[in-house]
Amino acid sequence: MTAVTDPWTRRTARADALAADGGPSVSLVRFYARILREQQKVYWALAATRPTGVLEVDAGAVLECGADLLRTVGELGPEPLAAEARELLDSPDSVRHGELLTYWHDRSDRMFFPKALLQPYAEWLTRNDSRSIAGASTARHDRCPRCDGPPQLSILEGSAATAADGGTRFLQCATCLTSWLFRRVVCPSCGNEDERTLAYYQAPTFPHVRVDACDRCGRYLKSIDLTRLGLAVPLVDEVAAAPLDLWAQEHGYEKIALNLVGL
Repeated sequence: MTAVTDPWTRRTARADALAADGGPSVSLVRFYARILREQQKVYWALAATRPTGVLEVDAGAVLECGADLLRTVGELGPEPLAAEARELLDSPDSVRHGELLTYWHDRSDRMFFPKALLQPYAEWLTRNDSRSIAGASTARHDRCPRCDGPPQLSILEGSAATAADGGTRFLQCATCLTSWLFRRVVCPSCGNEDERTLAYYQAPTFPHVRVDACDRCGRYLKSIDLTRLGLAVPLVDEVAAAPLDLWAQEHGYEKIALNLVGL
């Protein structure tokens, strides 16, 4: 069997496997699997057009390549997301164009469709152009060095499960999906390094996923520990571990960046 190297194929395959296994988040994972397939189509359609990296120029191509994603959510997505998709499909091109630009320059995690459409666009840019995109500043370690997006999740690799503070923790961008090195014992939101105010929560249902929360700023994200489950695909397993988000919210924490299913 040949290894699956295309990240979108790996993501959809993992989502399908988790959906087949059932579990408390099966409906979310099934919906996310549909979105991932549509995002994969956007990615490869854009690859054929060779985007410029200037969204004001590329927005038309992104919208054209992403029309099927809107139609899929309009037909199969949960309400009111399906209603929003249908409304966007009926809107003038200028409205959809404006939504993309608004998200690109603000990165609101409440804007589902611009985020869903621009993730494959931004990932294509980061994989095919060495420059930073969207006018990103590389000065902040808590933001993506390629597009200045906030982190969606944390990834632990190598000896990260036992190291006190090492270079085997990564953050993954919520916009372009780039991963970058980040210190392990530090809050990705406020930079807090006081272990007494850094909280962790794990549940037996998801032994390879945990909540990393900061009692100083009240923010959190989830960490995917690949030393515990090497088959995990962080972007997908983060969605599947939705009950951990509910725990964090019940304890008063706010997520640094919501994922595509709104958690």
